[in-house]
Amino acid sequence: MRKLWLVLVAAIGLTACSSDEQSARLEIRLTDAPGDYEAVYVDIQSVEVNSESGESGWKQLEVNKGVYNLIDFTNGMDTLLATAILPAGKISQIRLKLGDGNTVVIDGETKDLTTPSGQQSGVKLNVHEELVEGVTYKLWLDFDAARSVVLTGSGKYILKPVIRTYSEAQSGAIKGVVTPAESLPAVFAITGLDTVATTYADETGKFLLQGVPEGTYLVSFDPKDGFDAFQKADVSVSNGAVTDLGIVALQ
Repeated sequence: MRKLWLVLVAAIGLTACSSDEQSARLEIRLTDAPGDYEAVYVDIQSVEVNSESGESGWKQLEVNKGVYNLIDFTNGMDTLLATAILPAGKISQIRLKLGDGNTVVIDGETKDLTTPSGQQSGVKLNVHEELVEGVTYKLWLDFDAARSVVLTGSGKYILKPVIRTYSEAQSGAIKGVVTPAESLPAVFAITGLDTVATTYADETGKFLLQGVPEGTYLVSFDPKDGFDAFQKADVSVSNGAVTDLGIVALQ
C-alpha cells in the first residue's frame, strides 16, 4: 500500500514538505486603481521583505523584473511580481525598487517619469502581516496611478508612488503528532479522488500538511511496514488557520 501511494504521489508531482520547516508561502501581486492616462509604465527591479522572524532583516525575493503598464491591471486584474517561502511570523515592510524605465503616455505622447526615491533607497510600504506556518498568502501592491504621477511647475512629470497594500490568506494547514513516532507514516489530505497535499511525519512524529485549500478532507496515514494504515474523516480546513489533529495513534 505504502509503495503504491508513493508512486501515485510522484506521478502527479506532489511535493513532500517537512513538518519542521515552520514556513509560509507569500505571493506578491501588482494591481492598480484606475487613472486618467493612456499608459503608465513602471520599471520594477526588485522586491524585498523585512521579516521579524528567523534571520530578521531585509530579504531579497525572486522577482519578475520588467516594465509593467499599470493601466493593464485595473478593475480587479493583477499580475504576479514575486514569490517567497518565508519563516512563519511577522513581516513588517515591503520595499519596492524601481529602475529608470518609467514613463507616462498622455495624448499619444510618451513622457519620462523621474523617480528619485524609487531609484535610491526604494519605496517602503508598511505591511505588519502575521504569517502562519503552512499557510499560503497573497499580498497585493495596489498602485494608485492617478495620484502617483505628478506634474511639476516646470512641466515635467515625476513618479511619487502611492501604493496601498492588502493581503488575504489563500489556504490553511493540517498538523498533528503521530504515535508511535517510529511508524514514520506518509500523510495525505484527500478530497474525493484527489490527493491535495502530502508530507511525512518526522522522527518525533510531528507532521504538517501545508498550503491546503479551504474545505473538508480525509486525512490518510500510510506507515511503514509493521503498522496499520489509518484514516481520519471530515477534517475541516479554513483559510489562514492551522487545523490541529492532536495525537494520532497508530497500531
